[in-house]
Amino acid sequence: MNLFGDSDYLEKLSLKGDPLERLERVVDFECFRPTLNRIFKYDLKNKSHGGRPPYDLVLMLKILILQ
Repeated sequence: MNLFGDSDYLEKLSLKGDPLERLERVVDFECFRPTLNRIFKYDLKNKSHGGRPPYDLVLMLKILILQ
């Protein structure tokens, strides 16, 4: 294992045709953000709830699709 092991691995995976990269090119996940914000009433301006900030809704959508 070397200093650039992870980057070498990702480069090789990318050259072979990483399905996650292809999915990112094909699907515009940001178009779902307004709908997700409306469904979950997600408002960054209202921080009075306390606690840990929520995960990004688009990121959570990507995770659900991958499952």
